[in-house]
Amino acid sequence: MTSPSSPSRTLLGSSLALALAAPGAFLPVAAQAQASGSPATLSPVKVQGDRGEEYKVNEASQAKFTAPLLDTPKSVQVIPQAVIEDTNATSLEDVLRNSPGITFGAGEGGQPLADRPFIRGASSGSNIYVDGIRDPGGQTREIFNVESVEIVRGADSALGGRGTGGGSINLSSKHAHLGNAASGSLGIGTDRYLRAAVDGNWQFSDTGAFRLNVMGAQGDMAGRSDVDYKNWGVAPTISFGLGTPTRASISYYHYQTDGMPDYGVPLTRGTTIETDTSILDVDRDTFYGLHKRDYRKTQADIGTIELEHDLTDRLTVRNVTRYGETLNDYVLTNPGDGTKKFDPVTNQWWMQRGLKSRWQKSTILANVTELSGKFDTGSLKHSFNAGIELSRETTKNASYNVTTTGGSACPAVIGAGKFDCTPLYNPNPGDPWSGSITRNPLSLDAKSTTQAAYFFDSIALSEQFRIDAGIRYDRYRISGESTVGRGSTTMEPGEGSWNMFNYQLGLVYKPAPNGSIYLSYATASTPPTMSGGDQEGISPTIDELEPEKSKTIELGTKWDVLDQRLSLTAALFHTERRNAQIEVDPGVVAQAGKTRVQGLELGAAGLITPKWAVYGGYTYMDSKLVEGAYNNVNVGDPLANTPKHSFSLWSTYKVLPPLTLGAGAYYVGKTYGGNQGGAGGGANGVYMPAYWRFDAMAAYNVNKNLDLRLNVLNLTDKDYYTHTNGVHHADFGPGRQFMLTANLKY
Repeated sequence: MTSPSSPSRTLLGSSLALALAAPGAFLPVAAQAQASGSPATLSPVKVQGDRGEEYKVNEASQAKFTAPLLDTPKSVQVIPQAVIEDTNATSLEDVLRNSPGITFGAGEGGQPLADRPFIRGASSGSNIYVDGIRDPGGQTREIFNVESVEIVRGADSALGGRGTGGGSINLSSKHAHLGNAASGSLGIGTDRYLRAAVDGNWQFSDTGAFRLNVMGAQGDMAGRSDVDYKNWGVAPTISFGLGTPTRASISYYHYQTDGMPDYGVPLTRGTTIETDTSILDVDRDTFYGLHKRDYRKTQADIGTIELEHDLTDRLTVRNVTRYGETLNDYVLTNPGDGTKKFDPVTNQWWMQRGLKSRWQKSTILANVTELSGKFDTGSLKHSFNAGIELSRETTKNASYNVTTTGGSACPAVIGAGKFDCTPLYNPNPGDPWSGSITRNPLSLDAKSTTQAAYFFDSIALSEQFRIDAGIRYDRYRISGESTVGRGSTTMEPGEGSWNMFNYQLGLVYKPAPNGSIYLSYATASTPPTMSGGDQEGISPTIDELEPEKSKTIELGTKWDVLDQRLSLTAALFHTERRNAQIEVDPGVVAQAGKTRVQGLELGAAGLITPKWAVYGGYTYMDSKLVEGAYNNVNVGDPLANTPKHSFSLWSTYKVLPPLTLGAGAYYVGKTYGGNQGGAGGGANGVYMPAYWRFDAMAAYNVNKNLDLRLNVLNLTDKDYYTHTNGVHHADFGPGRQFMLTANLKY
């Protein structure tokens, strides 16, 4: 049986072969350019032992940040490419392990089985951007074309428009540049790990360049060999006018996956089994899926045209047009929804596999025009950014009708003549299965439009004092049809429109040129269409609701010390979210819900000594569901996916000129599960225990062009959980894995 909408597996094989062959194919290009006397200039070789200098980032990539990070009155963390490469991170979730306080929700909610980051207690799956433009759709993002990842914490609708108040994530893409450069990497490892990537940049004229990134990867999840993946991607970019007042760039991004989906292990719900965590006590390699039925395939295609022109040496206009389309397509086993019964005949627990499926297609067409620059008004010095954003997004959802005609028979205690049963403590993913998979009619067909204008200004009042201000006005409208109620197949129309005004204001005091102390206030608006934080949704009564409101007040300080090699940050914050929809009396719903998250964040990035680099931080979050349903369920509880303590530290030391050793320590405190992690979705009895995880790295420079890197992830092979939604299932984190990578650079 062939899964519907399945990309050809041979496509991955072809791309992987291309990536494996490409490093050798790329290298002569640079050599030929030099031999022919063309104006190609090789990029400097980056030596592994000196990479700590690249751990510290001074400015964000987005023009909306009108001051250096040191003088920005907001908690902003940038994870640079050096950290991404040294830790061998290959997904967005891997990268964000270096950002304490960010957790990921399990496959549930508006975007099941996709990136669902939680920032300061708020589900932020719809607050992910690429180069400052919203990146919607159910995706599990790869980072082969990512230069850095920027995390903004706290209410930030002034920056990006509608959001959930916890913060946002921006992926900064790789761009073409002047000069010729070529690099390739080939990684092999345990758990069938194989990954090849190529990054080539060619200067074809005095002002033009072409860059190409290609990646292919395959393997198993460490410790869960039944969960496999095959991914590949390609990202070409061509730029003109580099180094001149007028610049143009055209880029395309394609990424697709094909693998066995993983919905983890079930909770004890529906059984008489008791555990402290309410998660079924089974080994990490216990897998409940069906090889013959389950699948997951995703695809993302994004095209971007960017134009820039320097009107003067202090004024630049920029216009970006982007069209993106994503597809998330799967049928999988949901063990949390499976019927569980004890069979006295066989003296063991049995489970009939639950089922979850989705076909989700999302598109976005966006155009952003910005004017950035500097000007003076008397003694005041301004650095500003003003812009207009227009976008149109669509979302189509459907499920699959899965008919089982044969397979693993169920015991009589579950039901005679039923299939898809397996022993609860010893499931067999190789069980037989036969049947059909057909896509159902759409359950959601929605279109939304946004018209927004914004303005940011960083004003230097004197050498010691600065004001940072930003405002944004959004006109947001959504319309379409959706099914209403569980099991419904009738599509009902719905539409709504809201005007949202948000702002941020910060005062910065600089006691010294290398330090700042700031106090800031910011707001966010969450329209009722995305109150779960994951995707747009509609209902016939959606227009009767108002946006939820969030506000953040933050007191912080930032210092560049040790000859400005090391960045140190600290911030106290308080975030409130109100106006959430809750049941105030039986059958009576009102927007009266309220949550609160407050705490402390510490960060460090850069060099302690010329040989010793660090990147990490600590986050303390005291979260609480302040106002909930009339029966006070969960009121006073900590929010879901919001651990009280989180810590991460990655450090490298240059032992010898060619040899660098590194290690990472990651701690996540006790984390409760729940559906939303917001008002009405607080914690419950299901939780993931606190855990420590340790990684290690050794890198050796063979010569100026070749280095070898060995990464050991989860060094102690710790069993731990990374996600749970508190209702259906929990997901194990990966086990110990060894990865050896050869990096070739010219």
